Amino acid sequence: MRKTRLAMIIIAALMLVMTLASCAEKDKPTEPVVDPPAGMVYISKGSFTMGDTTGEDALLTPHKVTLNPFFISKYEVTQAEFAQYMQPGKPWTDEYGRGDNHPAYYVSWYAALKYCNLRSIAEGLTPCYKINGSTNPADWGEIPVDRDSPNIDAWDAATCNWKANGYRLPSEAEWEYAARARTNDPDHLYSGSNDINAVAWYGENSGNTSHPVGTKAPNAIGTYDMSGNIKEWCWDWVGRYSDSSQTDPTGPDFGMYRLLRGGYWDDPANWCTVFFRFGDKPIRIEHNYGFRVCRTK
Repeated sequence: MRKTRLAMIIIAALMLVMTLASCAEKDKPTEPVVDPPAGMVYISKGSFTMGDTTGEDALLTPHKVTLNPFFISKYEVTQAEFAQYMQPGKPWTDEYGRGDNHPAYYVSWYAALKYCNLRSIAEGLTPCYKINGSTNPADWGEIPVDRDSPNIDAWDAATCNWKANGYRLPSEAEWEYAARARTNDPDHLYSGSNDINAVAWYGENSGNTSHPVGTKAPNAIGTYDMSGNIKEWCWDWVGRYSDSSQTDPTGPDFGMYRLLRGGYWDDPANWCTVFFRFGDKPIRIEHNYGFRVCRTK
């Protein structure tokens, strides 16, 4: 009788634990199911540590960043996608990679903004960028090609409506959050792996040219080529990192250089990490400068 009573007590305790666990699971907030636009990945709200978490570069101070949800394209904008709306600053070549699925390059930061608004308008979305008081690129004048261009100040003063649902460049923080697959655990050096050869076209394996997008492995959330292949423009002006926590940072209000991230096909491995930063004048048109697009959820 005593053994039977003990067994019943144990069974009752186990049932109570299972019931409590079930209730806790029901009470746990669930991530809403979001159907992303074609070719894009949904990035849920969250926090991560941005910067050089290896501690090797004191200028890339690790700091906590919290971001609201957004969408980011799985791939760098391809030559076929870019050519639907614009032509590059210089013709694409076989030397640096040419083909519909190769990443678009010879794209200045200014040209990336124009592409985003043209594509947004074509797809019936609200454009994000405003120049000369207008979101219509027809009102912006010619894309500046040198510092003497008469409208360069207006282009440098471009504003972004972060609430609009159209296409835009990622902020630097959004770019790194996506490259890290929304987490520092595991804290990969490259986007998706500590083995750069698995995820990136870079100086040691590219054959000195770009490659069609998506031909290396993706990271855990399904974005490709965020290490290597083509350097990608971000929205932000280059500025020093703060060591304080931030929410949805978009960089300084002004500067001389705009940020590029990810490294490219001829860079060394340490320039293709998820935290390494590049900066250049937004006017620059280079064989290794391209971009990917975001949309605000």
